[in-house]
Amino acid sequence: MRKLSVSAYKEVLLLLRDWGGLAILFFMPSVLIITITLIQESTFKAVGESTLPILLVDEDQGEIGRLVADNLAEAPNVQLITEANGQRLSQADASKLVSDGKYQIAIVIPEGISEELNGKVAHNVERILGEFELTAPDSAAQRQRSEQWEAKEIIIYFDPAAGQAFRNATKNNIEKMLSKVEVEKIYHVFIDQMELENDPGLLDGEIITFKETIAQKGGDGIIPNAVQHNVPAWILFGIFFIVVPLGINLVKEKNLGTYIRLQTSPVSYSVVLGGKIVTYTVICFIQFALMLLIAKYVFPLIGLIAFEPGDQLPLMILIAFVAGLAAIGLGILIGTVAETQEQSAPFGAIFVIILAALGGVWVPTFIMPEVMQKVSAFSPMNWGISAFYDVILRNGTAADIAWPLLFLLLFFAATLLAAILYHKRHQAN
Repeated sequence: MRKLSVSAYKEVLLLLRDWGGLAILFFMPSVLIITITLIQESTFKAVGESTLPILLVDEDQGEIGRLVADNLAEAPNVQLITEANGQRLSQADASKLVSDGKYQIAIVIPEGISEELNGKVAHNVERILGEFELTAPDSAAQRQRSEQWEAKEIIIYFDPAAGQAFRNATKNNIEKMLSKVEVEKIYHVFIDQMELENDPGLLDGEIITFKETIAQKGGDGIIPNAVQHNVPAWILFGIFFIVVPLGINLVKEKNLGTYIRLQTSPVSYSVVLGGKIVTYTVICFIQFALMLLIAKYVFPLIGLIAFEPGDQLPLMILIAFVAGLAAIGLGILIGTVAETQEQSAPFGAIFVIILAALGGVWVPTFIMPEVMQKVSAFSPMNWGISAFYDVILRNGTAADIAWPLLFLLLFFAATLLAAILYHKRHQAN
């Protein structure tokens, strides 16, 4: 036990002398968790928390333009802009403002759209009612007349930097709003043609509504937001980044002759590895605690929601411990195989980033191509983040994370065994 503690103490001294390694272990993950969470906050905001400015150019100056403007103005997350520098916007003005990146969306209502729509709706409603003989006899000639209606296009300008998903979502919302305007117009024309004194109220109220429910085990789960998604992801990323300083220290020991001196002392290779495992396991817990403290106490100071692990903290600690072992095993394998720091550091850093990308830390796995989704199933970071999400977002139990934890333990055992076998083979040669 004393030999193991001395070996662990030696690892601590190596880390304390390596300020760059300490920065990688603690400073970089802390910056990442704050920066990425702030960047992604708008993605997870509830409707109405963020305001989207929309330029509206009403060249029609009729009923349709007024209805579109009223519907946009009533939207809780839309800021309607119809003037620039005190003058009414033109189509050229709106196009330039959007192309310059000052605004993301501009809507242009073409001239004559109200007249065209009113004429077409009135004609079609009269024709339909005429088939039931509900219109006046003098309208028969008009019912038989074939009209050619000129299509009017409502133009939507998008910022070239706007993503496809954003454009599709915005276009769908605008089309839904315009469909509502058109339905209401047809409805009121029917009322006028049938000469009803009172509105029958067929469009009053909503018959079908939607209720958003988060599917979780139990009833005390947490509503997903940017904080709940990013904190576990970047905790896991920070834990796996110990691969870099661990690999560097192993290479230093080989190049500086430290390991040769250890071999001449009555210390077995298992004790040397045990010291590294103990030391870096403690570092993983320190990283875990630091990230949680930042998420709980720093996030509210910068306008983010505080992270509350609640009753799931013991399971989160368990996941962090097992994920830490997997990262340590990988770091030991890389440091054992690498001959120089120039090999160990870049390879370790790039490999961790690749594992993070495959595991769903950068991009959720469900939006990846099918081939990449299958590949991501073999990433230890995918196992770790799945376990975190099962506990934090799905309100899961220990039984729900048994398989991901088992895979992480098997990864630790496999990498450690591979490092030991490589070491023995290298020593024999």
